[in-house]
Amino acid sequence: MQIRVEQIGDSEAIGRITYEAFLNHPHHEPGAQPTEHLIVERLRGQGALVLSLVALEQERVVGHIAVSPVTIDGEDLGWVGLAPVSVTPNSQGQGIGSALVNEAILRLSTQGVNGVVLVGDPAYYGRFGFVAESSLTYPGVPAQYFMARSLKGSVPCGEVAYHPAFG
Repeated sequence: MQIRVEQIGDSEAIGRITYEAFLNHPHHEPGAQPTEHLIVERLRGQGALVLSLVALEQERVVGHIAVSPVTIDGEDLGWVGLAPVSVTPNSQGQGIGSALVNEAILRLSTQGVNGVVLVGDPAYYGRFGFVAESSLTYPGVPAQYFMARSLKGSVPCGEVAYHPAFG
């Protein structure tokens, strides 16, 4: 498997993989269609992808991770949101998502990013150093599922807002 920055021509595969990865996702309403692929398209179209990585197996895109800016109490404090992470269903459970998260964290830490937030399963993301931080809140999500990881400095205090592309 190879991980690289998204290139021109990857967007169709990323959209397909993201849609398939979130189809019938347990956190969606039963029967609801995924919208995560549309978020990635809007982030890309608005130039708001801080980092967009793809995982390749035999030159075929099988995974994707998107990172975009967030604000904390309306201010840019150098923090980003990691979402969504997508792996094609027939390649899930093979470490591709973990490799994408690890690579994203590595690259973000060398780009001067102060920290990363995400909404996700604590059992999964805890292994990457993400924890629920009482000082950070995200409306509408149970506190244990909103997690953060500082890459430098302390964790700020306030309400997090994702890029408007998240709708």
